[in-house]
Amino acid sequence: MEKFIIEGGTPLSGTMTPAGNKNAALPLLAACLMTDEPVILHNVPDIQDVQTMRKLIMSLGVEIEVMQGSTWKVHAKEVVPTTLDPDLCRKIRASILLAGPVTARAGELELPPPGGDVIGRRRVDTHMLAIQKLGAEIGYDRSFHFKASKLKGADILLDEASVTATENAIMAASLAEGHSIIRNAASEPHIQELCHFLNVLGAKIENIGSNTLHITGVDKLHGGEFTIGPDYLEVVSFIGAAAVTHGSITIKSAGVQYLDMVRLVFGRMGVHWENQGNDIFVPADQELIVEADLGGMIPTINVMPWPAFPTDLMSIAIVISTQAKGTMLFHDWMYPSRMFFTDKLVGMGAQIVLCDPHRCIVQGPTPLAGEKMESPDIRAGMALVLAALSACGKSVIRNIGQIDRGYERVDDKLRSLGAKIERVPGE
Repeated sequence: MEKFIIEGGTPLSGTMTPAGNKNAALPLLAACLMTDEPVILHNVPDIQDVQTMRKLIMSLGVEIEVMQGSTWKVHAKEVVPTTLDPDLCRKIRASILLAGPVTARAGELELPPPGGDVIGRRRVDTHMLAIQKLGAEIGYDRSFHFKASKLKGADILLDEASVTATENAIMAASLAEGHSIIRNAASEPHIQELCHFLNVLGAKIENIGSNTLHITGVDKLHGGEFTIGPDYLEVVSFIGAAAVTHGSITIKSAGVQYLDMVRLVFGRMGVHWENQGNDIFVPADQELIVEADLGGMIPTINVMPWPAFPTDLMSIAIVISTQAKGTMLFHDWMYPSRMFFTDKLVGMGAQIVLCDPHRCIVQGPTPLAGEKMESPDIRAGMALVLAALSACGKSVIRNIGQIDRGYERVDDKLRSLGAKIERVPGE
């Protein structure tokens, strides 16, 4: 298994362009199954999770042609209802996204339990309840069995604002008979992209970007062409990398319209950047001082559904706070294992108190020292890369396949900015 060897202490400098949004690419690929006409997708990220989704989709009889660069042509002339490969489903959480479109298009599907990051229990009940509300029959015997002759529009109140459950409900409702309302819907940028993409194919989705979606089902979707937007999680990761290395970088085509809350939260740690059209310039002279609450109270960073601060950026924020002067409390109520990577930062010299599985207190700034570590999941893995870039000495990060699942050629991009990072075979 490959690993990264990183020599820290070098300020980043230069220009980079983020890949397409992983969390948009996966539902968009699933949505391509909803039409029997060809679909062209541009800016598809070349990452492991997307390649796994490609294999799953092709196992359903769908043709996928990787064209020039990052452009894919997907033609689901037929969708063969079958039992999906359990090993492939176990690799990614996004395998669950096939439930809605395949049930709507082919009438049935057998789906083994999805996998993904080990960050605590990730329930799938909301998916099942939403698809059942549209008229599908769902059974479970070590795999989920979906069956429906024709889905019917419904008023769906999601019991949690789950991103992937919202996406499944949107896709299923788009081919259901009649009108659907999805309430308590998640509204992340990738959900907005999915809605706009489906409308390009002929769907009728209104109130996009809100938590109440109105969908009028159509009999058939047609082909189309769509460009996936930039991965804002990668953009923010590189903003963080510049901040902790005291570097100066420009990020092209950064999707600045989605970064207002991140700018607010990072500003409380003394991290700032300039918007230059749709580009971002991160200057080297970062203040890196924690802004206390009124009365000098310790500030808290909480994760919440969009448009609040996203859980996927919590690990990055924690690493930045180790290099900022002051004390911060971080609270991620969503996943009980998100904070467990902090023991690796403590091993590098960070002053972190893990209060419980959901909360930690960080006191900074503390110089970090190179260490040997293992990436536990996509986001914590990238956070460890940031820590290693800011550390004094050499760090080794194993299990980087986790990072490759969500970041496209991250080592090449960092090297282009001057980072001393090597990808080498593992023992």
